[in-house]
Amino acid sequence: MTYQPPVRDHLFVLKDLLKLDRYANLPAFADASMDTVEQILDEAAKFTAEVLAPLNPVGDKQGCTWNPDFTVTTPKGFKDAYKALVEGGWPGLGSEPAYGGQGLPHVVNLAFSEMSSSANMAFSMYPGLTHGAYSAILAGGSDEQKNLYLPKLASFEWGGTMNLTEPHCGTDLGLLRTKAVPQADGTYRISGQKIWISGGEQDLTENIVHLVLARIEGAPAGTRGISLFIVPKFIPDADGKPGLRNSVKCLGLEEKMGIHGNATCVISHEEATGWLIGEENRGLALMFVMMNEARLGVGLQGLAQAEAAYQAAAQFARERLQGRSLTGPKNPDGPADPIIVHPDVRRMLLDSRAIIEGGRAFLFWTALHGDLAQASPDEAVRQKGHDYMALMTPVLKAFLTDRGFRVCSDAMQVHGGSGFTEHFPASQYLRDVRIALIYEGANGVQALDLVGRKLAADGGRAVMTFFAEIDAFVEAHAGDDKLAPYAGPLATAKAQLQEATMWLMQNGLANPDNAGAASTDYLHLFGLTALAYMWALTAETAQAAIAGGASDPIYAEKLTVGRYYMERVLPDTAAHLAKLKTGAELLMALPAEAF
Repeated sequence: MTYQPPVRDHLFVLKDLLKLDRYANLPAFADASMDTVEQILDEAAKFTAEVLAPLNPVGDKQGCTWNPDFTVTTPKGFKDAYKALVEGGWPGLGSEPAYGGQGLPHVVNLAFSEMSSSANMAFSMYPGLTHGAYSAILAGGSDEQKNLYLPKLASFEWGGTMNLTEPHCGTDLGLLRTKAVPQADGTYRISGQKIWISGGEQDLTENIVHLVLARIEGAPAGTRGISLFIVPKFIPDADGKPGLRNSVKCLGLEEKMGIHGNATCVISHEEATGWLIGEENRGLALMFVMMNEARLGVGLQGLAQAEAAYQAAAQFARERLQGRSLTGPKNPDGPADPIIVHPDVRRMLLDSRAIIEGGRAFLFWTALHGDLAQASPDEAVRQKGHDYMALMTPVLKAFLTDRGFRVCSDAMQVHGGSGFTEHFPASQYLRDVRIALIYEGANGVQALDLVGRKLAADGGRAVMTFFAEIDAFVEAHAGDDKLAPYAGPLATAKAQLQEATMWLMQNGLANPDNAGAASTDYLHLFGLTALAYMWALTAETAQAAIAGGASDPIYAEKLTVGRYYMERVLPDTAAHLAKLKTGAELLMALPAEAF
């Protein structure tokens, strides 16, 4: 099964659902007419399907190779593909024109990123992290740093990484030991070991810009004493070209379950030369610019792998002949019917499609709010955009990766025993996507972030705005019989989410363990409700298109899949609400030694 980018669905979301053309009056959207966007998507589909997708199994089987000179060789074909990526101008879609980018809205770039990740997740991580490094330097770097590094990062001529984790600390970065010693010339000597560094060494770019968290001598303990540094593999010379080799080494590669084509490195900084970004002891806040972008990217990875796995499963189900339909033969001239006639196979495929298409709408809808947070002249729109980006990021990261993994697992199940072999792609999708539930903040940590920080931020303004938006939609369609199958379940789910929110406010403060115990169920209740809103908006859009004479079958299909979501997926909200309201008592009842 060869991955085929879902261009038609991307166009539905961008053109029909989000109505991107209505923002054409904003400078940031001036070059993003739907004609231009459609051309970009068509070319992106060709590149990802024809160049990246064929290398996905190659990278999985070959992996990366560590060499005794501390360099890394990527799988065969990756260098040529990366060169084609750069020459095609794909890196600069969402970067600032001042640094060589095209300045398109992030929501447009997101469509390319999804295609790229579906086609080859391991390969796509190299440019993905580079753009994160670009964003962090853009947010906090000096003019000199921006002018030196951003054009190279925007073009992907240089790679970028984030160096956070150490052998003894992952989530709790306050424990990090990497130290930074100030020098007379304004630089710092960086010493320490970092692990699990994606793209920490590779042969795709002429330089690698490591963004490193370290503690300056004498800085406060914990997270309040962490600073951020630029530590390039090669120190740029007077002309801005790679010069002397910095004392940064890749000591080895991790042996991993998946994403074999991406080099996951142990990086040693041995009094390496580094430059401070921003203020001393403010590094973690700046790194969160990169981390939040990465978290949205990881949510996208869950969606992207789900899409690729679903496509493979759907094709297999249409072609695999096995057994007969319960209601009589559907392929009477053949030895058996295709397994897609069986209700349980359709259950898995429709579960998958409902999550993928609803999740894509949710991700793109949130990204559009992020674009408007920067581009809108209306202060209220900008505030709402910032609020939604903060509130939705942990939901998108955790919900889409949890559900994406489930889709990949169901895709293997549809394949049966064939899926458990390496003759079919289901195994790789399942292995590759599994890391997305862990890195950039494990999903349990995302749930804690949601209930512990994001809900209460600014007096709960973001979540109350979201509730009010759903209420307004439901009220606007009261009495609309055609939309009732979508608006009614949405109203029920929103009421359950609001009840859960009130329960957390009342019980989480009294006992913080109650908030922790409820957090994962709350996040999934939130994600299910958000997708219900997306499906209700989708149904409204599809019904209007059909009423206007549109004959494209996508609109009728959207109505069917949306009904399926409302009736077969969304009812899980009741179970999540019931579970979270039991609190922490039973979870914390057993002593640690009983486990």
